Amino acid sequence: MERRLAAILAADVVGYTRLMEIDEAGTLDVLTARWRNILSPLLAEHHGRIVKLMGDGVLVEFASAVNAVRCAVDLQKRMEEANAGLAEDRKILLRVGINLGDVIVEGDDLYGECVNIAARLESIASAGGIWLSETVVDHVRNKIEVEFEDLGRQSVKNIAQPIRICRVSGIGAHEGNPVMAMAGSDEFHAKPSIAVLPFVNLSGDSEQRYFSDGIAVDIVAGLSRFRQLLVIAHHSSFQFRDKEVDLRRVGHDLGVRYVVVGSVRTAGTRLRVAVQLIEAATGNHIWVERYDRELEDVFAVQDEITRAVVASIAGRIEDSDRRRALRKSVASLTAYDLVLRGKDRLEQGAQEDVLEARALFRRCREMEPDCAEAYICLAETYFYEAISNWTADSAAAAAQLFELTQEAARLDDQDSRVHLGLAWAHWWINGNYEIAEAQIDEAIALNPNALDNYCFKGWLSTCAGKLEQGIWCSSEAVRRAPNLPDHCLTTRVIAEYLLGRYDQAIATFGRMLHPPAPMFAWVAASYANLDRAIDAHAALAAFRARLQAEEAGPPADDAEGWRLYWSKCFPAKEPASLERLYTGLRKAGLPI
Repeated sequence: MERRLAAILAADVVGYTRLMEIDEAGTLDVLTARWRNILSPLLAEHHGRIVKLMGDGVLVEFASAVNAVRCAVDLQKRMEEANAGLAEDRKILLRVGINLGDVIVEGDDLYGECVNIAARLESIASAGGIWLSETVVDHVRNKIEVEFEDLGRQSVKNIAQPIRICRVSGIGAHEGNPVMAMAGSDEFHAKPSIAVLPFVNLSGDSEQRYFSDGIAVDIVAGLSRFRQLLVIAHHSSFQFRDKEVDLRRVGHDLGVRYVVVGSVRTAGTRLRVAVQLIEAATGNHIWVERYDRELEDVFAVQDEITRAVVASIAGRIEDSDRRRALRKSVASLTAYDLVLRGKDRLEQGAQEDVLEARALFRRCREMEPDCAEAYICLAETYFYEAISNWTADSAAAAAQLFELTQEAARLDDQDSRVHLGLAWAHWWINGNYEIAEAQIDEAIALNPNALDNYCFKGWLSTCAGKLEQGIWCSSEAVRRAPNLPDHCLTTRVIAEYLLGRYDQAIATFGRMLHPPAPMFAWVAASYANLDRAIDAHAALAAFRARLQAEEAGPPADDAEGWRLYWSKCFPAKEPASLERLYTGLRKAGLPI
């Protein structure tokens, strides 16, 4: 395999589809003439080689980053001159991205991350603009007669780490506001975008500004760990500090769908932080919360509030986008809409819902073959199947999940959900607690604000007999989202029961909004161990009624059937854990 260092220039026409709809033949003629009369001579002058010419786009290789940037500047200037006198809706505008790095050579074609980054830079560049990676700027600074503007680090599609992006100053249609230009890019429409404005310090003490700024910056960092969100760097959103802002204008200027605003007030030892998540285009409030705390340890309080805000916002954004996707017509659905519709069906949990969700995720994968999200969601449908009572082959479903999750890891191994899927697969398929624990710890390291990571680690720990760790994981999830999903509380009920904390297990069960059927049996056993026979019998009757409604569970007097049922519901590593449950269930009146 041949490799070499190259500067890669990627360029394409802004709004090409619209131009073709207006005048297909005329657009093709003009663009062909531009390639022939402007691009080709410039490439000869600056020693560039066309790798691919794809109608409205071109990929060019240069041996020198200086030559690549000079060629791009000349190209955009010549294009601007050629557009003079044309109507605004007929102008041919290019956006250009340039990156420098190692490329893989196969014949006349080039591959590798260097090429991918150049293409991603081009896809989010402003109309008429030139956007560069930091690597390019480092190589050409002081060697070329142009100035560069730092746009900060940005997450771009299918690239693991955020990239520091710069642009050539004075070139581009949106000179005054480079971030606004990204609003029309594919990257911004592919996933929800959000900006966190600086929190307002209402304390009347300028020394407290560090605290309000610190919370906003930490929220930006926390949200950036969710790979399904596109988060504006704080140095861009902080330009609105101390200004009366129209949030619709903020959304337009920053190219975001959602805006987070907040305020901080201190009085003596008391702190109050108010946070709002707002849909920029409409001004609608998606979520509002207020936190009142004692300021004993200011940094601990700041961390606690940040965790809770980040976890809540991520979930609320997906809920809001999901409602929007459900209102769209089938013909207008994007790949992201398909993901949201699929998630909505998947949460219903029935066989027909899971299979419909699977079909939606497969359509998404067809539209975006290199989208890790599609593989992660598709894998999740096999998780639902593997743990269901309707599957014909749970082992085959788990194997399919493992395969899909490995493919997602190939596309984006920095997504915590990939490692969550691998953790579950290693535990379910092989019973390998060590590898599963290593994978779930990696998931938490990548995103310490995602509830599902703590919920599964809690379940894994409880199954392994690490009961205090299971409860700790549940507590960590509660700190991030007080309205905890029932599946996280399930783990806590089991761990508290096995530790003999029957009152606490009953109280945790009481917090559940829609407890699954097996939880009624755990709480029945808890009541029985407290010698509360009437409550135990009532909970056991509720358990049996739920199973009958779901057409699940063995006959009432089938002791071996019950043991098989519970070994599937709670696959404990040590048989003694299940024996403790059986003791309580026998007291409650279940023959087992």
